Amino acid sequence: MNRDSNLYTFIFASIMVIAVASSLALTHSSLKEKQKDNVRNEKMQNILATIGIYTSRESAEEIYTKHIVEELSLKIDGTNDQSVSTFNISLNQELKKPDSEQRYPLYVASVDKDKFYIVPLRGAGLWDAIWGYIALENDFKTIKGVVFDHKSETAGLGAEITQDWFQDSFKGEKILDKKNNLVGIDVSKTNNDPKGLDKEDNQVDYISGATITGDGVSDMISERLEKYTCLLYTSPSPRD
Repeated sequence: MNRDSNLYTFIFASIMVIAVASSLALTHSSLKEKQKDNVRNEKMQNILATIGIYTSRESAEEIYTKHIVEELSLKIDGTNDQSVSTFNISLNQELKKPDSEQRYPLYVASVDKDKFYIVPLRGAGLWDAIWGYIALENDFKTIKGVVFDHKSETAGLGAEITQDWFQDSFKGEKILDKKNNLVGIDVSKTNNDPKGLDKEDNQVDYISGATITGDGVSDMISERLEKYTCLLYTSPSPRD
């Protein structure tokens, strides 16, 4: 065949496209399980981080199994749906359902004989979804720790919700007011406690220039905890 002909060029180009596409497909297939493992391990890392345990992806499952003693898929009546895999619940999908059809994942952790209760969170930031986890101490009103992440918040502004300085400000804060009403945590511009010494004010300092993202953090905490406090205080409790 004449190598200078259009037919030769077309055939050669077609063979190269097929070869590259096949190679990419094979690579994607071979990495798919690895990607799933990475996502799974990162989720375990985030859950553990709320209770102050930090580990590598390689060690995440071993440490997770040691400290997460229960995974519960709660129904609206507070009973546990054992037919549902708690770890595989997609909160993004659950939030689209009526409350009565949702399953509310709850992770029970044990560290040095202390128990903590970890609730997944999901909400809306300025540009797209934000999410995370919040761990409560055994009194169900004191925050042990939080982890936040986002899809596309602005670098240096809303994206700061992932930074330690912001997440650390939630530690020890109360989600109930002095009358034991759920108020959550307000990411507030008017917070008069910039050093975070007052743990009874139900507030943390906002991120300068990221008011909408901060409001999203406040809202997703209140929205989820409202559901869980109803479950935990009006029905058979995981504490029992």
